[in-house]
Amino acid sequence: MKMSKRLKKLKQVLLRKRQDKARMPRFVRPESWRYKRLDTGWRRPKGIDSKIRKKHKGYPVMPSKGYRTPAKLRNLHPSGLQEVLVHNIRQLEGLHPKFNAVRIARRVGDRKRIDILDRADELGLRVLNPRLRTRVIEDILLKTEEEL
Repeated sequence: MKMSKRLKKLKQVLLRKRQDKARMPRFVRPESWRYKRLDTGWRRPKGIDSKIRKKHKGYPVMPSKGYRTPAKLRNLHPSGLQEVLVHNIRQLEGLHPKFNAVRIARRVGDRKRIDILDRADELGLRVLNPRLRTRVIEDILLKTEEEL
């Protein structure tokens, strides 16, 4: 009962986060719409007469702490699970399938990645990046055909 209330509350907050993100303005670099050489990525305006810095009506808004994500939702995957970066099989122990999602580190090789995927499947954990290189998949398929 307590778990279902917690999950229901989490879903409501995630929905709110999605709605807030849809309403959030695009923060663009001042004058980037005017000069092609300027990228649109945000840079803080520093000029003494800058209309954006002075928050004049009709000009793009500046980022401020009011746009920040709620603390409970920071670092959460859109599915509502807490992401855990995993480098080896031992790091899978102690993770809970209802609260944690596994992201395999980029530097992990194919052989260890396969072991991590197998163990995560046994534990019922969701892996966010389960892809293998096609060469490795072909090798696995060949080995299983040979075994048959």
